[in-house]
Amino acid sequence: MVEPAGHAVPRSGAFWSGTITFGLVSIQVDLYSAHRPKAAALKMVDQYGVALHRRYICPQDHKPLAGEEIVRGYEIEEGRYIVVADEELEALEPKKSREIDLHCFVEVAEVDPAYFQHAYFLLPVGEVNKAYRLLAEVMERSGRAGIATFVLREREHLVAILAEGGILRAETLRFADELRSPEAIGLPPLRKAAPEKVELLREEINRLLRHDFDRDLLTDRHGRRLRELVRQKLALGEDVVARPAEVAVVGAEIIDLMEIIKRRFHAGKKDAA
Repeated sequence: MVEPAGHAVPRSGAFWSGTITFGLVSIQVDLYSAHRPKAAALKMVDQYGVALHRRYICPQDHKPLAGEEIVRGYEIEEGRYIVVADEELEALEPKKSREIDLHCFVEVAEVDPAYFQHAYFLLPVGEVNKAYRLLAEVMERSGRAGIATFVLREREHLVAILAEGGILRAETLRFADELRSPEAIGLPPLRKAAPEKVELLREEINRLLRHDFDRDLLTDRHGRRLRELVRQKLALGEDVVARPAEVAVVGAEIIDLMEIIKRRFHAGKKDAA
């Protein structure tokens, strides 16, 4: 959503700070996610409102595994793995850095959106942002994108830096081996279409042609319907469950298991009746 011009938007949620560097240029920036978490999210709970937890279960004896019993394995063939220890993985991690190393500039059209993975905003740090504004303006006017690398969460990421409306946006890029090619999908050989079918398709396209993109299509209609359903159920008091109260114990907080068992036992008797 584009904020109205002239209104300062309070910043919150920056989770990484660093410097865009290339040549003799150095620009301090903060990194903000351009995505919001899903507002309409369902959580897994039991019928009494207790949040459920996922655990690893051994398929042979069906017993839950403790953390020290779990190792990571790289599958070399079906059923055979090379075990990789945490220390070995840490040794593979890139050297921690606060630099966004800008390698080159390319035409924006050269960056296929299929490689885009996650969008971030890069905003200038502090009040002095002349270099930032100048870089954004030159990139936007020239239709250029910057290709850079930086380290985030112990991983080196390749990013495309784009400029729009005076603001820099970083799109983390998927690597080439993560994309499937059209040939890999296995489509049957294409046949030449009959002229009348081509003309019919062209007419249908022209019928739906619009000069402006309808932004209402970007509304999450399923999420909106889900929230409306929840509001209706809450207003009627239907299907509302709350997790059992916890009781405080000196030195720790534990769940009063006996109270829960009694409550469920009595609820089961009522259902049976």
